[in-house]
Amino acid sequence: MTRNHQPATGRALTRRAGRRARPGRVALYTGLALASALWLFPMVWALFSSFKRRSDIFAYPPSLLPPDPTLDNYATLFERHPFWQWFLISTLIALTSTAITVVVCSMAGYGFAKYRFRFKKLLFNVMFSSLAIPFAVIVVPLFVFLARTGAADPWFALVVPWVAPAFGIFMMRQFVEQSVPDEILDAGRIDGVGEAGLFWRLVMPLLRPAIAALAVWSFLNSYNNFLWPLIVIGDPDSYTLPLGLQAIFGAEGRQYDIVLAGSMLAAIPSVLVFVALRKQLIDGLSAGALKG
Repeated sequence: MTRNHQPATGRALTRRAGRRARPGRVALYTGLALASALWLFPMVWALFSSFKRRSDIFAYPPSLLPPDPTLDNYATLFERHPFWQWFLISTLIALTSTAITVVVCSMAGYGFAKYRFRFKKLLFNVMFSSLAIPFAVIVVPLFVFLARTGAADPWFALVVPWVAPAFGIFMMRQFVEQSVPDEILDAGRIDGVGEAGLFWRLVMPLLRPAIAALAVWSFLNSYNNFLWPLIVIGDPDSYTLPLGLQAIFGAEGRQYDIVLAGSMLAAIPSVLVFVALRKQLIDGLSAGALKG
């Protein structure tokens, strides 16, 4: 009797718990759906508006779908403005900055996590405290320093000053401490692997989720950066994409239709980066949440 009673009781308790949890789960999913809709609506509106004429964008009552779809906005964008040149410059700068940032932050995080050296704690605290310094505080001294040292070339100035962000170093250091056991490094040293080999052959493969998260963060920061390129770039032919779109917006009145078309095309690299690294990004964020 006892053996038959316990499973039945367990199933009943499970069913009752499921019924009690169901309203909360419905409310959670409803809230997530509403939040997703609110987040997606501006993007959907911008996409459809890129096929509208300027007068239709401001028509009242407003309509989501274009009443008379047209590709004139895209044609005007390509004919009157060097959009693809801006696009190529922004993408190359973002890819270069991201590649260097991933390597530098991984090496620095690995060093802080697994090596002992003098003033290690002091250096880490100084590095980490730099997160509290607003960009507006350092922008003028940084530009003056680059100008006086002859390093104000746009390609150099847009990449090199940002390849060792404190956030990236801190994130990689935390992930190395949690995901790279000392036993693996000791075994590699016993097998005669050098320090460089330990980093590239043993550590870096274990950091792929964190590298993906850092790469997405770094790429988006560089690709969407507006203020710093505005300061260091003076030649319109060398504009990055955000500067180019702002130039379009301010030329000949506020050209919302042309800017919306350019913005939709400008979003393509960001979407591709996320799609390509989404699995590693989710794994990295999940690992950080579980181990943190």
